[in-house]
Amino acid sequence: MEIPLPKKWSQEIWLAIFTSLALFFIMSSFDYSTFLMAADKRVLQTPSINDPCTGKYIYIQDLPSRFNSDLLKNCRLLTRGTENSMCPYIENNGLGPLIEDDYDGILSNNSWFNTNQFMLEVIFHNKIMHYRCLTKVPSMASVVFVPFYAGLDVSLHLWDSNISSRDSSAHDLLDFLSNKPEWKRMWGRDHFMVAGRISWDFRRQTDNISDWGSKLRFLPQSMNMSMLSVESSSWNNDYAIPYPTYFHPWKDSLIFDWQTRMRNRKRPYLFTFVGSPRPEMTKSIRGRVIDQCQRSTNSLCQFIDCSSIQNSCSKPVSVMKSFQSSIYCLQPPGDSYTRRSIFDSILAGCIPVFFHPGTAYSQYKWHFPKNHTKYSVYIPVKDVINDLKEGTIEKVLVGISKEEELSMRNEVIKLIPNIVYGDPMVRLETVEDAFDLSIKGIIERVEEIRKVIKDGKDPSVGFAEEDSYKFTFSDYNHT
Repeated sequence: MEIPLPKKWSQEIWLAIFTSLALFFIMSSFDYSTFLMAADKRVLQTPSINDPCTGKYIYIQDLPSRFNSDLLKNCRLLTRGTENSMCPYIENNGLGPLIEDDYDGILSNNSWFNTNQFMLEVIFHNKIMHYRCLTKVPSMASVVFVPFYAGLDVSLHLWDSNISSRDSSAHDLLDFLSNKPEWKRMWGRDHFMVAGRISWDFRRQTDNISDWGSKLRFLPQSMNMSMLSVESSSWNNDYAIPYPTYFHPWKDSLIFDWQTRMRNRKRPYLFTFVGSPRPEMTKSIRGRVIDQCQRSTNSLCQFIDCSSIQNSCSKPVSVMKSFQSSIYCLQPPGDSYTRRSIFDSILAGCIPVFFHPGTAYSQYKWHFPKNHTKYSVYIPVKDVINDLKEGTIEKVLVGISKEEELSMRNEVIKLIPNIVYGDPMVRLETVEDAFDLSIKGIIERVEEIRKVIKDGKDPSVGFAEEDSYKFTFSDYNHT
């Protein structure tokens, strides 16, 4: 005989059945991949103590191609109004055409390229693609790299009378970045980009047509970012890194061999200047430097005039031969404070002679020693101007003892790894090159900002402020 269930029990059973079916339906349609991905992220956000990449991870922001690769595809437009084309310099991941001849030992085979200084942002991008500690998880990254070819982009519009066209890419890039979730973690203060032009090219302060450059670095979101470029401005969130040289070694031994060759090099000239006068620049000392060089006793100075029609200043072999034949290389400011020539001369084992602290000492702090007297000679601009007839430069250099000279040259040659960018397709084993030191420098800088935030302080204070004393000795420990 069937025993009827109480009405209350019947309702509870039906409720249980309904609930079970509902749970079954929900669990069947649940996206477990999302759950597992979230779990993976939680694991990745707390890397192992033994992870060699802890505190070194970099996330590369994926950008629309118009901000980088499209610029290379349209390379013929990058030098409008000139006879030169940037297209050959794109070869070999931005290193330019390979120089196959060593020219009787002036160069060394398979490591030398005709590299254009404006290609730094391309070289850096290709280098970072082979960095040991990349991550696809933004929350793991110590810094976020933004592969915007800022220098190549601005070169398209530097001479445009339309201000809007100069700033168009900058506005679009920053709108894109600021809408990304990774931006909101530190509001861009962990983001950095690299430029193969001087920072001043991105710091136009007004909208007057006659003013130079773009306004990229004065746009609000950009002021939260850092820029690494061949010459920094006087703003605190701009940092200088070396100009690219012609030497891009693919293994450590090539650097060591080159250093040995430069130590043993015979140097018939006391000092050399490779450059051209700047008669249109009233404050330039180049004319006086050239005059002192040409008046030197017993032809102690070698002058390579880059303003002559048949000059060889764009030929790597000629430049390196000149620097290798000299004990000291003069580095007066040119169109701006810095010069590529600084790094070419150091590569040649030639002791640099500076006339302004903004040419090197207050620029390349991640790559040069604080004690500048170890590797260079400093002659203040005023001494060159006031003592023209006395031959100040020659007098100073002749007065340096052979022991001091040898010590400085050894320091210069030790600096060679710091100022070269190794081949982007390989990783050097024991040597830290210019790229490695740049990455280390920006990561340390961002960590300082994180500490400020952790201490409950305002990270914007001082971050993007102008330092009027940046290019003086006032804030630089040179003792």
